[in-house]
Amino acid sequence: MIRALLIAGPTASGKSAVALKLAKRFGATIVNADSMQVYRDLRVLAARPSEAEERQAPHRLYGEIDGAENFSVGLWLARARAILAENAGRPAPILFVGGTGLYFRALTQGLSDIPQAPQSLRAALRAEAEGLAAPSLHARLATRDPLTAARLSPSDRQRVLRALEVLAATGRPLAEFQGGPAAPALAAGEWAGLFLAPERAVLDARIEARFAAMLGEGALDEVAALMRRGLDPALPVMRAHGAPQLMAHLRGELTLDEAAGLAVRGTRRYAKRQFTWARHQMSDFAWVAPEAAEASALKALG
Repeated sequence: MIRALLIAGPTASGKSAVALKLAKRFGATIVNADSMQVYRDLRVLAARPSEAEERQAPHRLYGEIDGAENFSVGLWLARARAILAENAGRPAPILFVGGTGLYFRALTQGLSDIPQAPQSLRAALRAEAEGLAAPSLHARLATRDPLTAARLSPSDRQRVLRALEVLAATGRPLAEFQGGPAAPALAAGEWAGLFLAPERAVLDARIEARFAAMLGEGALDEVAALMRRGLDPALPVMRAHGAPQLMAHLRGELTLDEAAGLAVRGTRRYAKRQFTWARHQMSDFAWVAPEAAEASALKALG
């Protein structure tokens, strides 16, 4: 029995529209699998479904997390497991929809059981790290946990901080927890996956048009409100696609046209990485053109 349909694809490929049509047809719940759409701070810039769209079908894990939280894949997986448990025995499959490949891999292949550091400890470590460059933090990790440090890029500030948190909370290197994964939430045969793959020229045009639309819908105001919060710049929400460029504009460092151009180019590069990830990590997903996705989904669900 198919318990879940997984709808993946690059940014701006039309995943949410396909999911909404299917949810209305089957009475299904849509669960977010995008690492930026979990945050409530950026509905417009993260391309979350609108309030009107959310009223048309149950939506979960959209805008439920405060931007001050570093919402990890492990936390996402725990919530996804709970939603699957709630849906057990119901005829309608759950629709997991998003562009974060690591979420889908965790859901279908499992994830190492890495403990979460207490919030107070995490806050203290991040306050201590504020103002320090990523290579400096990496050097600090290398003196305390050389095995994990050797696996991380000196420029990967977020993962270096995570390794320091685990070490401080447990006294054990992060690498010790990165053994075999736990059992997946969805076993083989319980899910079907689609990867929406538009033509690159079409996708590039959609990315540019969508960013222009976001500016018209208030993305700049969202980013200004986010800046006023004074959050740690290393937090994921601060690095949402387009956010750093719009922040630079608001600080007077870029014109709006320059910021938009850089944001669009960055988003296109991200879409290219999503295609690369899917080719190497999502071999069990069927690649389909967006316009054929609904028919492919109906066929997969029987």
